[in-house]
Amino acid sequence: MQVNNAISRIAISTGGGDAPGLNAVIRAVTLAGRSRGWDVVGIRDGFNGILAPDDFPRGGIIDLTRDSVRGIVHQGGTIIGTTNRGNPTRFPVQQPDGEWIEIDRTEELIGRFNAHGIDALISVGGDGSLAIANHLHQAGLRVIGVPKTIDNDIEGTTSTFGFDTAVSFATECIDRLFATATSHGRVIVVEVMGRYAGWIALDAGTASGAHAILIPEIPYQLDNVAELIRERERRGAKFSIIVVAEGAAPVGGHFSIIGQTVGQAERLGGVGAQVAEQLEALTGKESRVVVLGHLLRGGTPTSFDRLLGLRFGAAAVRALDEGYDGVMVALNPPTVDYVPLSEAAERTKRVSLTCDTMLTARDMAISFGDIGP
Repeated sequence: MQVNNAISRIAISTGGGDAPGLNAVIRAVTLAGRSRGWDVVGIRDGFNGILAPDDFPRGGIIDLTRDSVRGIVHQGGTIIGTTNRGNPTRFPVQQPDGEWIEIDRTEELIGRFNAHGIDALISVGGDGSLAIANHLHQAGLRVIGVPKTIDNDIEGTTSTFGFDTAVSFATECIDRLFATATSHGRVIVVEVMGRYAGWIALDAGTASGAHAILIPEIPYQLDNVAELIRERERRGAKFSIIVVAEGAAPVGGHFSIIGQTVGQAERLGGVGAQVAEQLEALTGKESRVVVLGHLLRGGTPTSFDRLLGLRFGAAAVRALDEGYDGVMVALNPPTVDYVPLSEAAERTKRVSLTCDTMLTARDMAISFGDIGP
């Protein structure tokens, strides 16, 4: 959608889990916006910087200048902070009796944007943050979305920044674990992030030559994985590497939830330990678990993620300059284009069971726990 192009001040927010490449987006937005004569500000910790400014002694809204974004592209994290607890449509508020409730602060938030003279928002985040961005757009705020998630689970874009770095690091870790698994003749289960989509597990597991990959899209039966391990043992291969996405679940079961608080999405985890324990019982082989967890979020972004973050940030500013509203920038090689925010926020991009990487893994006899070896 295109609207009146009058802009003098824009804001950028980063919400949800951090991802390598966020600072590249911030730098590109700042430089591209400033080159057009616009003021550029950053909102601290998602929307908390504008909804709870008193919590930020140095200011909840900060000016972003050429000086403040100098030398940040190679840094992990986000210089303006992020949160997964600042959903303005379900904002957590503690009552006098200590109970926490959720309230809708959308109207208040938009009023504060207007009070600060902010003409448009560039919202950088995953599926949750983009759903909020779409809600704010529908409520009258001018918004451009930028897809960010290491899980690569956002519809409408070939890739999200942060994914390549996460897969590269996971692959390196699995490579290292091959050495110790081989030396000790053990089963090692590697748990990676991937709440509802198994892209990290699939790509890292296939790239590193894992023997089984368990992902949310395919309910698994551990008897099939155990038989694979026994078959490898009969062939003289005393070790096995199993990669498990945190959202994987057995046939007829549910993914493992380790906690949830008011105003925050459920936290997953523990499936790796469950799989290791059950495989040890089924095979009699010593099994260990390694949880990569938040290690996948940090660190220096790869050149691919840096460049993609820069491309996304610059494209978001171009979208505003061209009069767009309510769209998300998306990588559709060889270009970055725009897709409606509503489409991107409607559903999760899950692993296609007929995608080329999946077919490659099947051809290499990698188990997904759904069929025997």
